[in-house]
Amino acid sequence: MSSGIKRSQLEIADYTGGVLKNDKTILGRTITLIESSSPNHYEKGRQVLKKLLPHAGESLRIGITGMPGAGKSTFIESLGCFLIEAGHKVAVLTVDPSSSLTKGSILGDKTRMAKLSRRDECFIRPSPTGGTLGGVTRKTRETVLVCEAAGYDVLLIETVGVGQNEITVRSMVDFFLLLMIAGAGDELQAIKKGVIEIADALLINKADGANKAAALSAAAEYSRALKYLIPATKGWQTEAYTCSALEGRGIPEIWAVIEKFEQTTKESGMFAARRNKQAVEWVFTIIEDHLKESFYNDARVKEALPGIEEQILKNEILPTAAAEKLLRVFDSP
Repeated sequence: MSSGIKRSQLEIADYTGGVLKNDKTILGRTITLIESSSPNHYEKGRQVLKKLLPHAGESLRIGITGMPGAGKSTFIESLGCFLIEAGHKVAVLTVDPSSSLTKGSILGDKTRMAKLSRRDECFIRPSPTGGTLGGVTRKTRETVLVCEAAGYDVLLIETVGVGQNEITVRSMVDFFLLLMIAGAGDELQAIKKGVIEIADALLINKADGANKAAALSAAAEYSRALKYLIPATKGWQTEAYTCSALEGRGIPEIWAVIEKFEQTTKESGMFAARRNKQAVEWVFTIIEDHLKESFYNDARVKEALPGIEEQILKNEILPTAAAEKLLRVFDSP
């Protein structure tokens, strides 16, 4: 769907109207606006989000992570197509590794999810990480709200597999899924990683062909071990399942698990409690981001930093003392 708006500068009403009509061109431009680090775009982006907020919040937010090679893209495409056939509208917010030189996104997601990207009921948005903790952009939460306002009722947030830093993703989704494969080493070694402790389900992918038996064995082993961990969500027991994203097997079953999770947590009040907690955490994340930017953009800090870095490299000052010195520079009148 397209509104036909071509001009380079859009007004707030153009952004909000286009998003609410699910004009994908305007939707993309709106996300670009709120992702922008330009001070000129900040106020307009804030006003657009304020207008869209009453129309957001009705989706099911699902975080999906897994180490490279686990088949995340194939799984997301398979799940997304299944959901669309079931009548859902799906937005995929996938965070690509940033270029170390340009901090830009590789933007390879539509190539990796070619079938899903052709569906009118799907919107795929790759975003650069920019070095953000957990592989999630600082503006992902705002992007979630925009997609919800556009009518997408299932949001799949794919992240780079970076281990314990995935707690960043946990803080913005309702259900957190860890995708794994069997035969990648000692299966229970990964139980030590914090990412398993925050997952609502483990899914062993590539359970097909000669690997099927190994996948079933790994799922059983994980499920036994998970019983000894504190559940990531109160009132919900995390378990391990299997699927073959390539063949489409196990996709309806894992969606049934997610639906049961949604029903269970909404009945217990945990769903709303988590959303409320995340909203409060969001406030402090914004404050932390603002303070960090203020610190590094401070002219006095910029002037003092090279000399202090040189002192550190020459072992002339302890890192703790260097940090205190920079903070004093920043806090000085």
